Amino acid sequence: MTRKTARQSRSTAATLFRWLLFTLFGGLAALAAGGYALYRHLEPQLPDVEVLSDIRYQIPMSVYSKDNLLMAEYGEMKRIPVGVPDTPKQMVQAFLAAEDNRFFDHPGVDYQGIARAAVTYLRTGEKRQGGSTITMQVARNFFLSSEKTLTRKVKEIMLAVKIESKLPKESILELYLNKIYFGHHAYGVGAAAQVYYGKAVQDLELPEIAMIAGLPKAPSSFNPIVNPERALSRRNYVLNRMRKLGFITEAQFHKAFNAPETAKLHIRPVELDAPYIAEMVRNEMYRQYGEDAYTHGYKVYTTIDSKMHALVEKSLRLGLHDYDERHGYRSKKTQRIDLKKLKTPADWDARLAEMQKIGETVPGLVLGFKDGGADVYLGAGQHTNLGLNGTRWTHRGPKELFKPGDLIRLRKDNDNEWRLSQIPEAEGALVSVDAKSGAVVALAGGYDFALSTFNRATQAQRQPGSGFKPVLYAAALTEGYTPSSVVNDAPIVYADPSQAGGVWRPKNYSGRYYGPTRLRVALAKSRNLVSVRLLKSIGLKKAIAMAEDFGFEPQELPKSMPLALGAGSATPLRMAQVYSVFANGGFRVEPYFIERIETDEGRLIYQATPGLACPDCVNSGDPKGNLAPRVISPQVHYMMNSMLLDVVRMGTATQALELGRSDIAGKTGTTNEYRDAWFNGYVPGLVTVAWIGFDSSKSLGHGETGGEAALPMWMRFMKEALKDVPDNGFPVPSGLTTVRVDGGGKNGSNFEVYPAGRQPRNIVPKRPRPANPGGSSAQDDGGGGGGGAKSLESLF
Repeated sequence: MTRKTARQSRSTAATLFRWLLFTLFGGLAALAAGGYALYRHLEPQLPDVEVLSDIRYQIPMSVYSKDNLLMAEYGEMKRIPVGVPDTPKQMVQAFLAAEDNRFFDHPGVDYQGIARAAVTYLRTGEKRQGGSTITMQVARNFFLSSEKTLTRKVKEIMLAVKIESKLPKESILELYLNKIYFGHHAYGVGAAAQVYYGKAVQDLELPEIAMIAGLPKAPSSFNPIVNPERALSRRNYVLNRMRKLGFITEAQFHKAFNAPETAKLHIRPVELDAPYIAEMVRNEMYRQYGEDAYTHGYKVYTTIDSKMHALVEKSLRLGLHDYDERHGYRSKKTQRIDLKKLKTPADWDARLAEMQKIGETVPGLVLGFKDGGADVYLGAGQHTNLGLNGTRWTHRGPKELFKPGDLIRLRKDNDNEWRLSQIPEAEGALVSVDAKSGAVVALAGGYDFALSTFNRATQAQRQPGSGFKPVLYAAALTEGYTPSSVVNDAPIVYADPSQAGGVWRPKNYSGRYYGPTRLRVALAKSRNLVSVRLLKSIGLKKAIAMAEDFGFEPQELPKSMPLALGAGSATPLRMAQVYSVFANGGFRVEPYFIERIETDEGRLIYQATPGLACPDCVNSGDPKGNLAPRVISPQVHYMMNSMLLDVVRMGTATQALELGRSDIAGKTGTTNEYRDAWFNGYVPGLVTVAWIGFDSSKSLGHGETGGEAALPMWMRFMKEALKDVPDNGFPVPSGLTTVRVDGGGKNGSNFEVYPAGRQPRNIVPKRPRPANPGGSSAQDDGGGGGGGAKSLESLF
């Protein structure tokens, strides 16, 4: 090559180099300008990362019983926030190994990692770790959508840098550990530890830690429940990374690497199954807080006593079974399978699983007959021999009832033996309330929430029937009547365009009439004609005013004479409120079921402050906090309580005497055509209301009265609820006197209570006592109320 040629070559190379350098700097400048322009364009669109300093995680609402048992959780996202100081060191190291080992070194964006990943991708076409830091994932999870675009990635990088400038590394790591999704509705390591291993984070072993740390990359693909093989491979990858980074020793690695995978779903167990009351709480919380109720981690503590609730639910279900079995076995509704086609236990298990356990009943499959009974397969290899004892209530034997292939239902009896059963068609409610405060102690709104979510305790507006009469009687006593005032139990006719023929002819349940009758006896025997005449005497206006004082709403009270017989409407919870007045000394309390609400950090944001029934507070002049309004005087209350005691002692609820207590009082209720059966009963301080009926309001059947259908379930509950509660009574208030009155003829004499100065003339007053006035005689004494009491003649 000549010198000239050489000079030309060097000149050309220099020119090319200058051109390349100019192009490079120009490109870099253009890139920088474009980047700056993009930054100026996107920066105003970025959210304020300051909100991360006071972030609120979406935590589900938890509902607890009074004794702190979990009843329900509401909210899509399962989350148990955990602070970095409470997170095991190996857990942090596992996430660094799996996601971002230079987390504590980079400024939010790992440029070295990005460069290595880019080079690897250009050289091999394979993607590798290094593109997205923990900080970038925080930015994405808190602020950005999941769309995969260049703009979103740039925003992610910009946000990551801003986050690093505002928050310390530990805070960023804590946000990440509590926000990231792990599959199966678990957000954050606390929820993941619970969902997959049933443990707290602090109790996890190294293989479990590695499994959880490997999930965020692909919660579905690497899920140990859905895809155990890929999950195990991912776990071992994380363990290998931890070893290479020096986080674990060789021995730890090999032990964890060879450990079997034990993940399975551990849904947080419900400790008290009370779905009706839990749904009441959910509905009330949503009413107050909207969608925040499901995401702010509220802890709602109810007034429900777990032991009492279990009793209420069991008593209601067994009461419905008792009624149902009185009305026969519905064999025509039996389902069948073809045992020639479904031959194996696996086939049978699959079919039985479709039927599920409902209430007290479990499904069974009749396979054949042996040893005088039916061979019934219960699933999972379990059999029982259902003999004559198990079908006795149907009045038929197993061979008369079943054929091989029949799908039936069974339940355990009192002796823990299997018996034939069926899902009751009638429904019911049983609710128990602390009469002193209105706190709902236990509530069952139906046979099974899975069968029907309709809460009959709070939503079923039914006629209260004779259960309304004590309110009317309380109004009468307030107007001057006494328990021995006499009213004529005789036919009466009222013009009423709404009735057939334009007239209303009320009658007694028995169809008989008993003539002049003391109020005490009339209430105990639930004489309808006496109630009608009593309402006519005091007037609708005063009766309705008293009913509203007791807690009835105006729309629940018809402004017509059938009100005397309970023609209005009420829920079982309303009736519990009404009878609380009799059970607490004369005060109206408001039913409530939320005791307090706390935040997830334990800060109290609501505490119930109910108005309390406190007769002593009134007498002493010291209210001692919230005092419920008094609606009947101490004297009227005492007289009414004595009369309601007689409903049990000599009236329509004498079956309750089997409980062996002297303080049980209440009133049965039966509506037209036996559509509703009630028992509204109490002891001082505790009210329980039982109701049974069909949702369609069809008849329960002849003879299914409150005393026959509702009282037994009430007794089953109260027998256990009052087991360790001593008999109690109300003290006699001042202004009352108890006297002996002539029962007439062979009935001898009884004690009766009167307002002081209004007892019959020429009767020597006895010392007031809390024992039952009126005695146990069911006979009319024929005496009228003297000394200012309403007389017989005033009622004709």
